[in-house]
Amino acid sequence: MRAVDGAIVLVDAVEGIMPQTETVFRQALKEYVKPVLFINKTDRLIKELKLPPEEMQKRFEEIIRDVNILIQKYAPPEFKDKWFVSVADGSVAFGSAYRRWAISIPYMKKTGITFKEIIDLTLQGKEDELAKKAPLHQVVLDMIIRHLPSPLEAQKYRIPKIWKGDLESEIGKQMLNCDSNGRLAAIVTKVVPDPHVGFVATARIFSGKVFKGKEVYLIGCKKKEKIQQVAVYKGIIRIPVEEVSAGNIAAIVGIPEAFTGETVCDADFIIPPFEEIKHLFEPVVTKSIEPKNPMELPKLVEALKKISKEDAVLQVKINQETGEYLVSGLGELHLEAKVENKLKELGIDVIMSKPIVVYRETVFEKSPVVEGKSPNKHNKLYIMVEPLEEEVYKAMVEGEIPSSVIVRGKDLELFKKLSKYGIPYDEAKNVAVIHNKSIFIDLTKGVQFMNEVIEMVRDAFMEVMEDGPLAREPCMKVKVKLVDAELHEDPVHRGPGQIMPAVRYAIRQAMLKANATLLEPKQVIRIDVPTELMGEVIREVENRRGQILDIKEERGVSVITAKIPVANIFGFDTSLKSATSGRGFYSLIETVFEKIPEELKEETIRSIRKRKGLPEEVPKPEV
Repeated sequence: MRAVDGAIVLVDAVEGIMPQTETVFRQALKEYVKPVLFINKTDRLIKELKLPPEEMQKRFEEIIRDVNILIQKYAPPEFKDKWFVSVADGSVAFGSAYRRWAISIPYMKKTGITFKEIIDLTLQGKEDELAKKAPLHQVVLDMIIRHLPSPLEAQKYRIPKIWKGDLESEIGKQMLNCDSNGRLAAIVTKVVPDPHVGFVATARIFSGKVFKGKEVYLIGCKKKEKIQQVAVYKGIIRIPVEEVSAGNIAAIVGIPEAFTGETVCDADFIIPPFEEIKHLFEPVVTKSIEPKNPMELPKLVEALKKISKEDAVLQVKINQETGEYLVSGLGELHLEAKVENKLKELGIDVIMSKPIVVYRETVFEKSPVVEGKSPNKHNKLYIMVEPLEEEVYKAMVEGEIPSSVIVRGKDLELFKKLSKYGIPYDEAKNVAVIHNKSIFIDLTKGVQFMNEVIEMVRDAFMEVMEDGPLAREPCMKVKVKLVDAELHEDPVHRGPGQIMPAVRYAIRQAMLKANATLLEPKQVIRIDVPTELMGEVIREVENRRGQILDIKEERGVSVITAKIPVANIFGFDTSLKSATSGRGFYSLIETVFEKIPEELKEETIRSIRKRKGLPEEVPKPEV
């Protein structure tokens, strides 16, 4: 979505809008990508459902209305009304991609073909003739040309959204104007391995141009590279070209280190990076992997590096203490499709652990002020924690506020946003770091040497947010305040070995005193199942500590929306298939974190600690 300025939204005429459509819609509109609509498999309405023209028209109106509701819900405020799709202006087309025909009102007017003709030809099985009269490529291309913006137009409103540098600067103006003669600014949106050339990076160029032999700088990797070849895409085929200029999408060979979301610029003109590319869902299921044959470890490491580059949602971590390789994804099926099957294809035999659920640690109460003393007793830091405001957390999930950032100097834009979402302004302007959707605020006034130790305090905060006090799980939704400090005047006595343990101790103790608890991930899913089998499915959901949120019925099929804890969803796909003889399927709508039931809390903490090789006793605050 970062690479394109417009998109064709494909909706099945029979099924209507599915959860994944809503997911990609949210992603597209968040990235300021303008949609047009193609209603596909229209031939099914004619042949299978045998709908008369009036009924078909009603069906189309419903789909268009649903699509416009989504646009109203997720589009940027300035485009909510402008981006509606409509049959009259040709921003909606109907057809059958498989049979290669399509139709839109402007095309009907131009050629005189009627809806009745289409129905007759389809019923007579003369779809080849129909594809000649109303060719899909012609109708869809006309729709794209008429309704989707060119880069010259789109970059004017997209750049301020996806790049946070100074728009008045030289590079800022060049990007707004899509200037091919300007400095280079591009973002990598995809990296795929290629057997002949290593890695091929797909990049959208916002200003300047790329060509063979050009020296570029990768901002995230902090590395200079020389481009070996550039190409443009025609479908999946790469066509080598001399150069690719601003406004285009290029395939680049020669920047193997690049990752999805990397900013590429001129080697001698470094620019502020683009906003990170974020998926709407976080990975919540982890598996540990080890090769059956220890000799294959280098091969496995290489393969995992490739896999994590291809799919930005997969996370690969090495646990230094246990030497395991941990891969995290959206669910069991995601890991199976993207990791296990890929490793099999590469011929690497691995042992995969059972799926591990990653919980989050948080607080729902305020803590008292806790004193953290350094090991040499010469430094004291006073810290308290409280829950993060719900609106601020939501803004982080929506990407309005960064969920991880180190604040240096006065970031007025960020402070304004934080106070807009509910953090008192005197706290907002002292935010020193945001990490894992948690915030650290330095409220000290006039403490000597504070500016010399603040980096260590930040680092210690980030460490605790990765390893909470209860079970060393990541924290979220925590607000940590440093309220006062006494620091030794001699720098030797206030080094990292003194300050960091004091801060870590104080934050962990404050969280325990605020009754720290676990949040468990739950997945909200949509289950499609024949109505007569609905009882089986509801039982299956309830046996897994699941909740039924909604049940709708459409033409003999029930659509159930349910929420199931990730810890209990493993194997759900298999049991759903066996309960419905293969006729039920489910898809993910979203992932949420909710407080774990009190009766499961201790047992869960113990089992996580045991798995990590920690003492099994549940930590209690010190008196």
